Amino acid sequence: MSFLASNAQVKDVIHSSDHQSIIWLPVNLISLQSKTTTIYGHPKLVDSKYGPVIHFDGLKDAIFLSEMPIAQLKKLTIEMIFYPDSGGNFEQRLLHFGEILSNRLLLETRSTTSGWYFDAFIYSGTQKNTLIDSTLLHPLNRWYHLAYVVDNGKLTTYVDGQKELESQINMIPLLTGKTSIGVRQNNKSWFKGSIYKIKITPKALHPKQFIKE
Repeated sequence: MSFLASNAQVKDVIHSSDHQSIIWLPVNLISLQSKTTTIYGHPKLVDSKYGPVIHFDGLKDAIFLSEMPIAQLKKLTIEMIFYPDSGGNFEQRLLHFGEILSNRLLLETRSTTSGWYFDAFIYSGTQKNTLIDSTLLHPLNRWYHLAYVVDNGKLTTYVDGQKELESQINMIPLLTGKTSIGVRQNNKSWFKGSIYKIKITPKALHPKQFIKE
């Protein structure tokens, strides 16, 4: 299994007896900029209830990493603590792993005047799967926890620890590509809001195991 952190991320790797998780703090990715990190625009450091976080303007701010930490994984949990602002694009990409057009995994939102809803997408081998329901609206301008879990042929999404959607997926591991935070890798669908933390775990976690802060 390939699951390595760059030098800029070593301080944010958590080990336990049965798995290893990588935690990315955008604040650290920007302040510790390694050779694997490219910053687009001018993401801003802002204060929050979690302390300093990074704000993305929804127009040109993003972080690109040459790493692809979900490579070779058949089971995984991706978590994010984020704050969606009002006034952003309808389609927004929070996190994009893999290739631009072929095998890829994305955490997205759809933002309306009434709120936002989660869009979880995966393109794996010959399969494309999207979990989205426009009736599952959440208010803008507050903090949320997102979780994207792949386990035993299932893709499941959660918002604030509450299960939202589930679908079958025959997960063929993604092997190539890179990672973008705050935009799709072809520089479209910019995210407007703040991100505190991203956690990637090479196993399926139960909601009781999700990060709390």
